[in-house]
Amino acid sequence: MSTDAAPRWTVFRNGDFRLFGSARFLTGLAFQMQAVAVGWFVYDITRSALALGLVGLASFLPAMLSALVTGHVADTYDRRLVAALAYATLALADLGLLVAAYLGTTTLWPIYLLVVVIGTGRAFANPALQALLPTLVPRTLFGPAIAWNASLWQSASILGPATGGFLYALGPAVVFGAAAASFALASALILAIRFRPAPVTERPPVTWETLSAGLTYIRTHPVVLGAISLDLVAVLLGGATALLPIFAAEVLHVGPLGLGVLRSMPAAGAVLTAIALAYWPLQRHAGLRMLQAVGLFGLATVGFGLSTSLPLSMACLFVTGAADMISVFVRQTFVQGETPDAMRGRVSAVNSVFIGASNELGEFESGTLAALIGAVPAVVAGGLATLLVAALWGRVFPALRARDRLVPAE
Repeated sequence: MSTDAAPRWTVFRNGDFRLFGSARFLTGLAFQMQAVAVGWFVYDITRSALALGLVGLASFLPAMLSALVTGHVADTYDRRLVAALAYATLALADLGLLVAAYLGTTTLWPIYLLVVVIGTGRAFANPALQALLPTLVPRTLFGPAIAWNASLWQSASILGPATGGFLYALGPAVVFGAAAASFALASALILAIRFRPAPVTERPPVTWETLSAGLTYIRTHPVVLGAISLDLVAVLLGGATALLPIFAAEVLHVGPLGLGVLRSMPAAGAVLTAIALAYWPLQRHAGLRMLQAVGLFGLATVGFGLSTSLPLSMACLFVTGAADMISVFVRQTFVQGETPDAMRGRVSAVNSVFIGASNELGEFESGTLAALIGAVPAVVAGGLATLLVAALWGRVFPALRARDRLVPAE
């Protein structure tokens, strides 16, 4: 990967990448505003950690159950159209949440149902977009493109929670309306991308072999398998996102605006790290750096769980975001840079399930454990488990620990 400054900015001269990046920024903004509003809305109704965990489960299940289908769709049809239709669906789901909030519903099943629709839309959008990005830039710009794309997403993740918390003071319907508008605009931007894939003259038959090709590829590439599974297990155990409403309300006593600030901190750490990686990409010991970053993530999670100070809690969450960004950067470079284009959709779909499991399913795990032992012990235990996982994966996947370069020389 080049160390010159020019290639890191060359990616922005690509009009399609600018459209892609703008859409990613808008969807990141919408997802984060939506997450703040749904989490606080559900907790306001129930005051239940388990109810918060069920939101994560409802969001994750569609991705898990449809992964083989969504990957096949991304490899078979125009990825732009797949992503645009998915985001249009998300806009409609947020309009449904707007109506529920406006009517002041206290019944949870319509909210969970709409969260399932949102999870389904994401299940189709994520592999299509992950597979689309490498086709928009040359291979030499993979690293900078991934880093800048991540920084745009994380920048939205900084603004989104704070914006969501601020708008929530005006009412949850306002937040859901803003999210719906963002998704609709992102859909239009994706459609405006000029890149067109080569026409498909003959689509492969839908068989178990074609559907499961992504799983087969990951299973037979130890570095990719180790990187994806490490991120899955670490964030699954160590993630504290679902419990932030409880910490904001009962530990730190900072209200919905404070919740938005807390949710912004991991993204702030991530975006600064992503920009740093775009300028100073990992040159050596990529696998080892990923393992070290996961260990740091676990340590910072323990610190957050034990903190009763808002500044310290913000600092710990900032570090978790920075450490997670290193892990994400390494994993995404492995997945997108080494997978053949004809299989990127299916591999990305499996990768999306792992990401969803580490986030949404992790929220369910956190909520369930917090309901049993309390929010603070649940977060501390999760952080300690993440430290153990980082040490264990270095032994279970020696190829990952020994991996030196992000993108091997061709």
